[in-house]
Amino acid sequence: MILEGKRLVITGVITKDSIAYHVAEQAQREGAEIVLTSFGRVKRMTERAAQRLPEPVDVLELDVNREEDLAALTGTLRERWGRVDGVLHAIAFAPQDALGGKFMTAPAESASAAFQTSAFSLKALAAAVIELMPAGAGIVGLDFDASVAWPIYDWMGVAKAALESVTRYLARDLGPSGVRVNLVSAGPLGTVAAQGIPGFDQLADLWRRQAPLGWDVADPTPVARAVCWLLSEYAQGISGEIVHVDGGFHAVGAPVLPA
Repeated sequence: MILEGKRLVITGVITKDSIAYHVAEQAQREGAEIVLTSFGRVKRMTERAAQRLPEPVDVLELDVNREEDLAALTGTLRERWGRVDGVLHAIAFAPQDALGGKFMTAPAESASAAFQTSAFSLKALAAAVIELMPAGAGIVGLDFDASVAWPIYDWMGVAKAALESVTRYLARDLGPSGVRVNLVSAGPLGTVAAQGIPGFDQLADLWRRQAPLGWDVADPTPVARAVCWLLSEYAQGISGEIVHVDGGFHAVGAPVLPA
């Protein structure tokens, strides 16, 4: 029960296949009290998924690109709990014309949209909750290794590189308050969001063939456990870190695929 008594905000749940759903499920098993966030038409799907958790939870309205939603989140959490011990940032988006081999043709507005939603939003979310976070609290984001240029990932890869940089700056600025900020760089998993990436199966096949520990694209459990560990007091003293949960793939690399 490494999260016993902790109060966590978890973004990014769409269906029970979402990585964030499995984090929420694992967090409850570890003793945490949680709320989910969602918005728009997707919120109804999130609410259905929430009912399937071990303990049903509330879903708060949050479009992370809307200042009014962020302000409302702060007020709601202050009234509900008075403090927040941890946050999962599981938010990413890039328009279709910024993915799938369209790096050279993507318009600036699509690249900007990918950056704002996938990277700047980590800062925006942190700013919304930091005044409620005690020393020892943690923020964890979901990443996909941005140290190399992947086939088909294009401007989302650039946005993930920005996310990694944002994490380091947040670790610098929030550290004096005792708040830790880290990322989990996960191997490819068969989520709804991943299936929207053209050529996703190419990436997944690389992991199946080359991860030293093997890799199951249908099993998010290792990622969920790593997130819960980083949100727990067992990760005290760790900030600005990128923890790879990818079967060891990042350590051995892979042959270049045709674009």
